[in-house]
Amino acid sequence: MPLKLAVLISGGGSTMINLQRNIQAGSLDASIPLVVASRPCTGVEKAESAGLTAVTLSPKSFASTDEYSQKLFSAVRDVEADLVILAGFLSKIIIPEDFANRVMNIHPSLLPAFCGKGMYGHRVHEAVITRGCKISGCTVHFCDNEYDHGPIILQQTVRVDATDNADSLAERVQSAECEAYPKAIQLYAENRLLVKEGRVHIVNES
Repeated sequence: MPLKLAVLISGGGSTMINLQRNIQAGSLDASIPLVVASRPCTGVEKAESAGLTAVTLSPKSFASTDEYSQKLFSAVRDVEADLVILAGFLSKIIIPEDFANRVMNIHPSLLPAFCGKGMYGHRVHEAVITRGCKISGCTVHFCDNEYDHGPIILQQTVRVDATDNADSLAERVQSAECEAYPKAIQLYAENRLLVKEGRVHIVNES
């Protein structure tokens, strides 16, 4: 059976659409029975245009992060999702025990560099350029209940040119993300990711 993904978004939904395209192309053995947005955003419209079920669940409607997380994961369980995909999702959630190593995120840097609370999007790329890094990239990792933490699955590098600004570097990193995220999810679908002592081992890696 295809892997069931619950995709969480907060913005334009480009990562979600990239995953759906990979599914339609046959390179990702999965389906997306649920998209959850943390706020009204264009990603919801894109999801619905792609024929996906999308709901908006705002943390502002709940008394605490814990209550919000319980409601969100209840919706995820209702569709029997195998894996939760954070796709530009900017709201804090508490991952329950039954979803340990079942929530993935992609971060636009080579973790553990340039991460933590408030480090997302162009803020990351600006920090990379300011620091004078010669390479950057993206990291796919399993999530725990710390920001940008949890076992690393895949990393992909990109060059940083002397003439780069945040926009040009973001474009290059996003291209890497479009390759790395579906690849990591497919490895999960093939049961080839083994987490041992906080490290991810890829089974039968060539």
